[in-house]
Amino acid sequence: MSSTGYNLEENSADRNVEIWKIKKLIKSLEAARGNGTSMISLIIPPKDQISRVSKMLADEFGTASNIKSRVNRLSVLGAITSVQHRLKLYTKVPTNGLVIYCGTIVTEEGKEKKVNIDFEPFKPINTSLYLCDNKFHTEALSALLADDNKFGFIVMDGNGALFGTLQGNTREVLHKFTVDLPKKHGRGGQSALRFARLRMEKRHNYVRKVAEVATQLYISNDKANVVGLILAGSADFKTELSQSDMFDPRLQVKILKLVDVSYGGENGFNQAIELSAEVLSNVKFIQEKKLIGRYFDEISQDTGKYCFGVEDTLKALEMGSVEILIAWENLDIVRYVLKNHVSDEDKVLHLTPEQEKDKTHFTDKDTGVELELVDSLPLLEWLANNYKSFGATLEIITDRSQEGSQFVKGFGGIGGILRYRVDFQSLDLTDGLDDFDLEDL
Repeated sequence: MSSTGYNLEENSADRNVEIWKIKKLIKSLEAARGNGTSMISLIIPPKDQISRVSKMLADEFGTASNIKSRVNRLSVLGAITSVQHRLKLYTKVPTNGLVIYCGTIVTEEGKEKKVNIDFEPFKPINTSLYLCDNKFHTEALSALLADDNKFGFIVMDGNGALFGTLQGNTREVLHKFTVDLPKKHGRGGQSALRFARLRMEKRHNYVRKVAEVATQLYISNDKANVVGLILAGSADFKTELSQSDMFDPRLQVKILKLVDVSYGGENGFNQAIELSAEVLSNVKFIQEKKLIGRYFDEISQDTGKYCFGVEDTLKALEMGSVEILIAWENLDIVRYVLKNHVSDEDKVLHLTPEQEKDKTHFTDKDTGVELELVDSLPLLEWLANNYKSFGATLEIITDRSQEGSQFVKGFGGIGGILRYRVDFQSLDLTDGLDDFDLEDL
């Protein structure tokens, strides 16, 4: 498994797929056990040097040569050699660091199996680790899964505005400025109307300035670089800003909540974080509900721009018509590639564990020839590795929301929103006609 570096502008769907891959990898690594201490976990942080790690491995090789037990010694030396070979594939440490797991594990059947995994994580991993043990150490990988959504905060009051971000537990003030707005009561010798007009004009200019600064800070590469925005303030400036035509529409759709705070500046920022904690923790949940809600809208309006079930979804993928592919995180369908040696053709099957027990699937219906299993992979894993080549984005959902549960139970946990209407019934009909030889009719 390899992945490209992740940055804030990258599609959040891609990031969710990478997180799913890491979760799956952690699960399989944690379950693995070996004989003796021949399982190596190596993590190299971004700014480290390959040469330093190579030297450290050479020293370890020298130390391991003194292990008394012959079996243990050979397996440790073998694991270190495997890691050294993996390192030779890299001239320098990748941007986000490098993770390597090598060793001999014992399978459920009691057989020994070599494991060699190396990949660049999807965001920087700032841990340096080398351990030789009877299990793989995945604690540092789990840290990658910590929610790192970035949220923007705008705190406005009559004295000025503050712009900040919150990512995980890290808050950062990006910019702040003060403003001198006239109070409501006028000064002697001024007409009340003129004073009110000047006051409104200054307010208007203040809101415009906040909107302009927000665009500079929270938009990069033509799209929002934050997952959501919280507008906070003690007066009604925040409401004015949220409804203003001057506020960038790309940011307007990102507003999660307006909160009333009793202070401005940094104290207001801290208060706003506390008051919006619930919204921030539920953002993934809300996005999921919105996505499946959109999918159900396509069905209820009968637009024909949707598909569900393995067969139709894969047909639509091959046609390039799937815009958003939706799959349940625990989809239990396996993709089998079978070869018919008589006709030299490959056949692809998608079976649930129940269907897999029926071995007739692995013989050719017409000739009775037994088909050879070339490859098998969980369908979701295959989709996670290949969805980009079909021009789709992949959203991996849970069944924790009511909508998610309905999608899993009612639609088999796999489907998609299409770019254009597709009539699957007529497709099935033409597929059926292809099987006939016109001369036989």
